[in-house]
Amino acid sequence: MAARRGTLAAGAARAGGERARRRTTPLIGADPVQEAPAAEAPVRRPAAKATTTKATTTKATTKKAATRKAATRKTAATATPATVSTPRPTPATAPASKPTPPAPAPPATPARRKHRPAPRVTSAPSARATTQAGERTGRARLSPREKARRDAESRRPHLRLAEPPPPPVEEAAPPLDPTISDAPGRSGLPVPDLTDLVEALVVALRVAAEAAGVAPEDVERRVAQVLAYLRRRLDGDYTVDDFGYDEHFTEHVFYPMLRPLYRHWFRVEVRGIENIPAEGGALVVSNHSGTVALDSLMVQLAIHDEHPAHRTMRALGADLVFQTPFVGTMARRSGSTLATNDDAERLFARGELVGVFPEGFKGTGKPFSERYKLQRFGRGGFVSAALAAGVPIVPCSVVGAEEIAPILGNMGTLARLLGLPYAPITPTFPWLGPLGLVPLPSKWIIEFGTPIETEGHEDGAADDPMLVFDLTDQVRETIQQTLYTLLMQRRSVFF
Repeated sequence: MAARRGTLAAGAARAGGERARRRTTPLIGADPVQEAPAAEAPVRRPAAKATTTKATTTKATTKKAATRKAATRKTAATATPATVSTPRPTPATAPASKPTPPAPAPPATPARRKHRPAPRVTSAPSARATTQAGERTGRARLSPREKARRDAESRRPHLRLAEPPPPPVEEAAPPLDPTISDAPGRSGLPVPDLTDLVEALVVALRVAAEAAGVAPEDVERRVAQVLAYLRRRLDGDYTVDDFGYDEHFTEHVFYPMLRPLYRHWFRVEVRGIENIPAEGGALVVSNHSGTVALDSLMVQLAIHDEHPAHRTMRALGADLVFQTPFVGTMARRSGSTLATNDDAERLFARGELVGVFPEGFKGTGKPFSERYKLQRFGRGGFVSAALAAGVPIVPCSVVGAEEIAPILGNMGTLARLLGLPYAPITPTFPWLGPLGLVPLPSKWIIEFGTPIETEGHEDGAADDPMLVFDLTDQVRETIQQTLYTLLMQRRSVFF
């Protein structure tokens, strides 16, 4: 019976130690359990006498079991390794003369590794990775503008402006003498002034004029006129009337540009210039032809150069002339104005010589097959203005303008797109491009007929339509008959 009780006590002790080991075993993934240093073996005392009674053995066994349970609870609460004490053998299981051998100690629990070991950190994360991960750092966050500025400075360090060096101290240079060849910073050649340059230009022009067969005196006179013109324009010593006519510009720029065409290209021959009155108002009525209205310019220049009084004809033009860039400005400065009765009456009141071309664009745009055939003269507005002012009407006939650009066809669609009255096709245009606009060198004849007086009519004659029609038809027939006569007298188109 005593042996059975000892066996039960040993089994209970082993079970208590196993439970204590399970509670102190770490879980998977937790830190490994450090083995505690081996405790010193308890001092064994000699066994009690074999004569111990049943009550004493039972009381000792119960006390040891309670001690083991308290130690187990304390170990589980503090999670520290505990040393399992070896239970003393029960004296009843061994004879009284021999000591009871100790129970075998439980095997030591090996340390366990983590299930997934943590990676070793070899470098610190970058600021951008920390920002992208959402972690906040101790540094203040930069604004987008400051960040862009710093990025630009880091990418383009060569664009940083360096501090300018201090300006060098210049030493006062001695005055230069153009006659000294070894002067510092100056060549030995003298610098010519404006007078020397003009004299050199005049000498060169005289040499060129002599080589071309022109009198050197004419060259000097032209150079003097140009210099005088420039001086007056710079000083503002010129006048412009309320129509925009600039006499100084016309005399020194506009007419000189037309004279080469008048004298050498078209070789204009003027007849009947004495029919132009020397003073007072008058109305010059002429035919109109030539695709490009050069006949009006040649008539104006012929009156100025060939007439003894060098009168200026104030031409009346269509609205399209003054709406065209550059052409309208040149026309205003040269004395032309709009073809209206009001402007004509104002010019007659000043005693000006007025020129009108009643055919208009119908005359300049007619085909070459209808050359020198006058078109309709309108409603006779020019005759009404002459009757109201009481000025004579001077018919004018121009031969040679029809051949400078013969019209073979008309590009009507292009003319409508450009807003022009016609777009001509000539033997040279548009085949030669801009060169096709150069007029052919035909021979011109300009004849001024006998003036038709208007002073003998009664007051209010300008409002009589029958009288206006008769005078208009008379002027038209006079010009037409003169054209036929000049065509018969002309030897050749170009000679």
